[in-house]
Amino acid sequence: MGRAEKGCIAAGHPKTAEAGASILAAGGNAFDAAIAALWMACVAEPVLASLGGAGFCLTHEPGGRSRIYDFFAQTPRRRRAAAEVDFQPIYADFGVTTQGFHIGVGSAATPGLVRGIFALHRARGSLPMTELVQPAIAAAAGGLTISPFQAYLLSVIGPIYTHTPEARALFTVEDGVDARGQPRRRLWEAGDHVTNPDLADALDALAREGDALFYGHGHGDSGRSGDGTIAAAIERLSADHGGHLSADDLTEYRTIEREPLRLGYRDAHLLTNPPPASGGLLIAFGLALLAGHDLAALAFASPERAQLLAAVMAATRDARRDRGVTPELLDPALLRDYAVALAAPPSTRGTTHISVIDGDANAASITVSNGEGCGAIIPGTGSMLNNMLGEEDINPGGADAWPLDARMGSMMAPTAIFADDGRLCVLGSGGSKRIRTAILQVLVNLIDHRMSLREAVEAPRLHLEGTHLNWEAGLPAPVAATLARAYPEHTAWPEKNMYFGGVHAVIREASGDLHGVGDPRRAGVCLGDLRDAD
Repeated sequence: MGRAEKGCIAAGHPKTAEAGASILAAGGNAFDAAIAALWMACVAEPVLASLGGAGFCLTHEPGGRSRIYDFFAQTPRRRRAAAEVDFQPIYADFGVTTQGFHIGVGSAATPGLVRGIFALHRARGSLPMTELVQPAIAAAAGGLTISPFQAYLLSVIGPIYTHTPEARALFTVEDGVDARGQPRRRLWEAGDHVTNPDLADALDALAREGDALFYGHGHGDSGRSGDGTIAAAIERLSADHGGHLSADDLTEYRTIEREPLRLGYRDAHLLTNPPPASGGLLIAFGLALLAGHDLAALAFASPERAQLLAAVMAATRDARRDRGVTPELLDPALLRDYAVALAAPPSTRGTTHISVIDGDANAASITVSNGEGCGAIIPGTGSMLNNMLGEEDINPGGADAWPLDARMGSMMAPTAIFADDGRLCVLGSGGSKRIRTAILQVLVNLIDHRMSLREAVEAPRLHLEGTHLNWEAGLPAPVAATLARAYPEHTAWPEKNMYFGGVHAVIREASGDLHGVGDPRRAGVCLGDLRDAD
């Protein structure tokens, strides 16, 4: 972490951050840097970001104009008969706990990432797309070294990345021979040097031909020569392997610009992701409940503070269950009802984020995901297709109960904080259901406890899943003992873990100095035009 002159970027991989930092150094703005970083994430973080994925971007310009670019997944326009659909259960093993998903081509929804990148570039970019994609092309063609964190991710959900012959060919390397003398392969491990020539070629073609290459000509395409080659490949993959997607799903897909959800908390003004995404609204609900309590008067390491946060998580869970994700969650009368419940005793995925601020105070906060991946590679792209229909938290109905042609909800919540002293912070997190609880706790650490950015991000976290409370190592023994008594169903994690999200954040001080932090839980890094370092 350090002060930056031209800009600062925090991301989930050194190569991702380096791609963005190189664009800042070349004179690009925050949005250019975010685009370059996002292309690179598809190369360096393929479990978390993919051409077959989706996401959201919060943008802010110095004049005060802020927008949300919603390029999240869309449900297919048609549903195949259940007997024809490839939709299979699988479990991610975090060591301490497991989480269930469904994969198979029938779990794929319409991807929005490529269209979202081009929409952001048309609206906010200043450098040519061919320049922004070059770092990613070079890494895919020349290869990069697998990091320990990327290797860990593959170990958690490895069966997905060996689910099909194409996935095995991409995500494994030769490892001697078996007892019969046949070549043996294993998943990528830390230190392996890997290339992805198909992805390099796809990125080069997209930069030259535009998003119409991926989607065909339809809503929001870049108007260039692309002919929908990738859309046709996705349609064939779905038709042949039990999926729902057609070329029409791709052609009709569009990025939606939205007004951010705006809220006040203490002396700060916040912007975050509005409905139909659920994460921003649920964070706003949690902050509204906390506003009635003097958290600053409670020590960070006190049992009272930990119990209050857990109770707010429980109230948020109940409100989502009882009311759904609607703006009425912020109605004062409803908030009073749930605030009363805080005094009562408790009853017995793959995502990555990029935060950038440039020297002119342009800011971008992007969260993207491929779910866990459906196990199938989009032909000719070196990229796995998403499994958004197989994620229970955004598609609780399962294989055949989703509405046709509807934008899916998400916990993703790219967020900006405007403090009354002139500071601007952009942040966000990966982590499926843990996104909202991770961001909520970092916001409280920054605003209520006046922690430094690094302290706020690295402090131990809680997460309530149903009635089961999880907490990280680092909580004082009296706090852990109090939580264990209050929540008989609990897990005390022996160390900090990616399960609790990965908050990557950048701050612009009132002086103009820029600094940031990448969450070590997800191997986060922060780079920029650094003049000195902490």
